[in-house]
Amino acid sequence: MEKILTAMLGGMAATLGIALLSLGQSMTSDWQLLMAPFGATAVLLFAAPLSPFSKPLNVIGGHVLTATIGLLFAEYIGFGAWAVAVATGLAITMMVLSNTLHPPAGANPILIIQSQQGWWFLMEPVLLGAIGLVVSAKVFEKVKVYFYQQKNLNTSGRHKAS
Repeated sequence: MEKILTAMLGGMAATLGIALLSLGQSMTSDWQLLMAPFGATAVLLFAAPLSPFSKPLNVIGGHVLTATIGLLFAEYIGFGAWAVAVATGLAITMMVLSNTLHPPAGANPILIIQSQQGWWFLMEPVLLGAIGLVVSAKVFEKVKVYFYQQKNLNTSGRHKAS
């Protein structure tokens, strides 16, 4: 039962995290806060929060690093198949070397090069969106801890011996 409850809470928290970015994006047509890799980021943050891939440095650093590589390739190398392949491989290498490994961020060079994004993409959605998801996940973790503490307080009183 606890696994079901945890799964439901994680799913609801992911819904809220993505919804906040989506609502923020819809409030102004000038901002882009969502990108496809954030769906996979939400899986890690809300369903596997203790994974090393879910650390704030990994999420934010991994996304920013790989997006930067994708943007450099888009600007200076081009938009061909080899650019996509080499940029993706380099992005993975750099995440490993910098201890910012975040698997969903590996998609960033592909997304950026194929959709021919410009440098503003690094700020939004990459940086602002990653920060928004990390903050949402941290709030969720605090709520979850509080919920379980309350649950344990309520149930511990009922099980005391007379």
